[in-house]
Amino acid sequence: MSLALFLWQQSEVYVIPSFFAPVLITSLVGGIVGWTIAAFLGFSRARRVHASFRWFALSAVCMILFHLHLLLLAVGAVRKDANLTLSVGAFFNVFVVLGAIFAIIGFVRASDV
Repeated sequence: MSLALFLWQQSEVYVIPSFFAPVLITSLVGGIVGWTIAAFLGFSRARRVHASFRWFALSAVCMILFHLHLLLLAVGAVRKDANLTLSVGAFFNVFVVLGAIFAIIGFVRASDV
């Protein structure tokens, strides 16, 4: 029974929807642009207002790196290079975790004012 289900699953072909690539590329580019603006605003405000903004700007830089990491992961998938895809994919969430840590530090330092 399970062998029949496995063979049936292998015979199915997945068709990527036509809107997938434009939506994915638009969201990645939009994320990179948005986080870049946030990083520039954070670093410029940190000099004038409060140093805790620098931590939020570092968090935005981590999110930029996360988006670039996703693009590198996509390059590995498109090239069908399993070594690159798995090597990059192993560190998939590292920049999100670092960004969260920097944001937490920023919130803690902002409450010390």
